[in-house]
Amino acid sequence: MRRDYADAVLAVADLIPPGRVLSYGDIAELLDAGGPRQVGAVLSARGSEVCWWRVLRSSGEPLRGRGLSAWEHYREEGTPVRGTADDAGAGYRVRMEGARWQPDEAAWKRLDMLRAALQVPAPPDNRNVRGT
Repeated sequence: MRRDYADAVLAVADLIPPGRVLSYGDIAELLDAGGPRQVGAVLSARGSEVCWWRVLRSSGEPLRGRGLSAWEHYREEGTPVRGTADDAGAGYRVRMEGARWQPDEAAWKRLDMLRAALQVPAPPDNRNVRGT
């Protein structure tokens, strides 16, 4: 995966304020690049660098195996949820319709810059040029 893409995904996750969330697909759409699986792969590899609990499935389900940890964050931040976490960290969902973050003007400017940076072609790989 391209490092610039991964960095952009993490930058978007960093923009999400406490009590708000985005889905993997939302981030891909905001960046106009990749898809939910690519965003998920970035967060799987580097999610500890950001507030990972603020990015989840579009259904509002918490990450498998991280439900209890996410639950504590949601309660602390006042994130709208349905249900209550059970001993396994399941039994609840984030209410996406009430928790989905809508970027403000400053965030849209940052998102525009991230999208533009992703559109810049990577430098050529000179190893594949004849005669070198």
